[in-house]
Amino acid sequence: MDPRVSIVTLGVTDMARSRAFYETLGWTASDMSNDNVTFFQSGCMIFGLYGHGALAEDATVDDAGVPSFRGMSLAYNGRDKAEVDAVLAEAAAAGADIIKHAEEVFWGGYSGYFADPDGHLWEVAYNPGFPIAEDGSISLPS
Repeated sequence: MDPRVSIVTLGVTDMARSRAFYETLGWTASDMSNDNVTFFQSGCMIFGLYGHGALAEDATVDDAGVPSFRGMSLAYNGRDKAEVDAVLAEAAAAGADIIKHAEEVFWGGYSGYFADPDGHLWEVAYNPGFPIAEDGSISLPS
């Protein structure tokens, strides 16, 4: 298996609301999107939204509802602390709940968290050890 992630798909309870949230953040939905699924190109990968129940059914797991904490987060890395603050403000303006305001963190960076309309956590961070290329890609240091 190649070490890569191709698509991240989030189960959502209201497709129109979730699509509008991400579009308000500046993401552009693909023409392949419809009332049941929404795709966004995200750098070198695809970010998808799919109905929560339908995603559970597709994976053949019980749909026990939306848990409050899923044991994972998505991350957006900014080029500096100001970008972290700006992205958190943009997310709040789009309707996100700010879970943790940005602050200096123990590993030497600066980060905060927001939750999208379905409670999916996004960390917004500046990590001086993870430089971001012009095209937005990020790589582990050598």
